[in-house]
This record gives sequence, structure tokens and C-alpha cells, in this order.
Amino acid sequence: MEKEAERTISMGRAHKPMSKRYGKDARPFVRVDEDIPLLGTIAFGVIDRGTNLIQVRPISGCNLCCPYCSVDEGPCSKTHHARYIVNRKWLVEVASWVASLKGKGVEMHIDGCGEPMLYPEIVELVSELSSLPEVSKVSMQSNGTALTPSLAYELAEAGLTHLNVSLNSLDQKTADILAGVPYPLERVMEACEELTKTTCGLMLAPVWVPNVNDDLSSLIEYALHIGAGSSCPPMGIQKYDIHRRGRKMKTSGGTQEGTGKQKGRLIKPMSWRDFYSHLSELEQEYNIPLVLHPHDFGIVPAPTVPMVFKRGEGVWAHIVAEGWIRGERLAVAKDRVLTVVNAQHVPIDSEVHVKIIHTKHGIYIAKLS
Repeated sequence: MEKEAERTISMGRAHKPMSKRYGKDARPFVRVDEDIPLLGTIAFGVIDRGTNLIQVRPISGCNLCCPYCSVDEGPCSKTHHARYIVNRKWLVEVASWVASLKGKGVEMHIDGCGEPMLYPEIVELVSELSSLPEVSKVSMQSNGTALTPSLAYELAEAGLTHLNVSLNSLDQKTADILAGVPYPLERVMEACEELTKTTCGLMLAPVWVPNVNDDLSSLIEYALHIGAGSSCPPMGIQKYDIHRRGRKMKTSGGTQEGTGKQKGRLIKPMSWRDFYSHLSELEQEYNIPLVLHPHDFGIVPAPTVPMVFKRGEGVWAHIVAEGWIRGERLAVAKDRVLTVVNAQHVPIDSEVHVKIIHTKHGIYIAKLS
């Protein structure tokens, strides 16, 4: 890794935040090098869901405390124990191998359980992924806080095709509420506007929380005004939902900075029927696609990485690191990384026998047997 990462990460633990962009998050940091496979976990690495889009996750962790976060990430997380940063060359090597199984027309989508743009080598990663022979697109998701006008140009020149920015509101108070911390709204808007002057497309992807940021029209009009959507739909409105391990938005809005605490009543998610109905009305009004489907992004079925485990299978595995969620461990078996649940008492660098309990999309979860 480059000097920025080297200065702050030693033996898998960050003694200080990697940079000011990380805020107050000082959880343990696990460096992922060639001794840890990059297929098998949702927290980092490469995820193949059977299409021509490959998810690439170089880092976990986030600098925001969004009260609606579906994975409870950020400095105020109550469930996560570790963060991960992946060796860039190792990540590109594995992503390249997965792309070779699919053939031409691959999209590399840089995302993560958190904010991928906090990765210190994000420009280099984009450049190397875009140069792979099978790759026709490189996209990324972001909360926008690390984006600057200069970085926008660097990413575009490196080959970024389009960027999805979860800009939730043009009102500062509302933006702060939905970030859980002070949100640099003016700076994010400036960077977004600069991005539209490059070859990289922009899609605004707000999370619509009922009775909090209902004024979607202002965001749509802003996106159209600045020229979003040159190589992708201009808007990708996301539905607020409640997830088992995620945070639940309350009526008072926002969180106490750094704690994740909220007051008030839980906000009830709208039904999918109401959500799509409202989006259809906005589609008619603005004549842009808002009820989006995979084909709107050119996503089609493609050969997938072969499965190496079956559900219910027993296997010996080597414990290599702390798990993403408290009480979990990461283990290696058959050149895959497994998440072993309820294993907080198992020492690192030990051998255990586990039973596979989840295999969907090549994400392997196991329990001690």
C-alpha cells in the first residue's frame, strides 16, 4: 500500500484514523493481502452475482453515521468490530480472474459496506480495473464527502465511467440529519457539478425516507440542471427499508454525533407499491427513467465463479482474522474466505471444523461444528 496507509496501519490495527476523512472511527483495521482470499465475504474483495457486473470492495468503514444505514457502518456502529483494507494489486488480480470467466462487456462496480472513496489508492484502482481487456465500464458508489473537483477529474481520466452519489437533500439541515454528522453539502454539490464537465457520468442516488426528504423534485431538477445522466440515468432514487442488522430511522431525525443514538418513533417504510407509484408519477412529470431495472445499466446474465461449498457441508478451516461483525471470525478453506458466526472465543491462527450454512452468490457463512 502507499505511504498514507503504511503510516497508519500496522499489524492489522489502525492507531489513528487513516485520514481526517475517517472522522472518529478507530476500530481495528485488518490488512488483506495475498494470504486472505477475496472471494467469499460481503465485507471486502470481489462479489459475483451471476451477471456482467462485478462488485469490487477495496475497503470497509464509513465516515458518516446515517441513521438509516442498512449495514450499521460508520463511527457510531454498534455491531461491527473490524474494518478491512485490501492490497490493490491483489484486488486487481482477483477481479481480473473473475472478469476472464465472463468475457467481454464487464462492468467493474466499486462499492462497499461503507464509503469506497476513502480507499487511499482509489484513482490507481480505477485505472487498473479500466485497463483490463474484458472491462467496458468502471462505476462507483459514494456518499460524496471525499469527492473534490480535482479528484473528479482524476477519476474521469483514470477511466471511471459513472459515479452514483447518495446526495439525499439540497437542504443543509435535512442533509445533516440523514448523514448523522455535519454533511459538507456545498462542497459535495460543487464536486458533482465539476464531475459533469468530465467524461464521467453522474447519477444522484438519494435514499428517500418518508416525511424526511420528500421533496424529490428539487433533487431531480438539480440533477437535470447540472447535466447528470450523460452515461447513466440521472437519478437512482433508493427506498428506505429496515434491515435486520441495520439502523432504524426515528421521527426526531439524525443521531447524536458519534453515538448513533436517536430519539422518537420509528419511521415506517412505505410499501414498494407506493414507492413505485410515486416514482412513476415523477417519471411522467420529468420525462426521465426513475423506475430502474438492470437493463437500464446494461446488466445482463454472465458466467459465474463456480461454487466450492454446498450448504450443510462440513470442512476444516483456518481462522485468519477478526470478523466484520462482533463475535465473528474470518476463516480460509478451499481458497475462499468464510465468515464463522458465534466464534468470538476461537483464537486467531487456529484450525476449526465448521458447517456451511449460507452459500448464496458465493458469500459463505459457517458455524462451528
